Amino acid sequence: MLAPADRAPTVQPTNFSVTIRQAGPISLLDVVGRLTSFEIGALRDAISRLLKQGRKNIVLNLSGLEYLDSSGIGELARVYVSVVKADGQMKVVGLSEKVEEILKITQLYQVFPEFPSEEAALESFPESSRKESL
Repeated sequence: MLAPADRAPTVQPTNFSVTIRQAGPISLLDVVGRLTSFEIGALRDAISRLLKQGRKNIVLNLSGLEYLDSSGIGELARVYVSVVKADGQMKVVGLSEKVEEILKITQLYQVFPEFPSEEAALESFPESSRKESL
């Protein structure tokens, strides 16, 4: 039997980040790494901060998302609902084949408006949403 000091750690350090960029009144979030139960708080906090600032039109760029588990799927659904409840819109770009397949299996692809590029997603917001509030 292994002594406690000889056991390998069960929690691996995560390599996950959420970077927020602004395009006028629209926020773009670059999600990079693995979205699992260990990282969902970072995404939730980023969305929460934006909504508190009144920034409720959001584009999630998932091109850097390498993996998501059931917790990550649930968190994507939760943040989408929180944005919609705040009278905002959330669009998604950059889905890898793997992530797109997961969204199809879970039927979430019907919920998330997906666009081929950030430009297309930005242009899909109503004209009034794309102008900076005075």
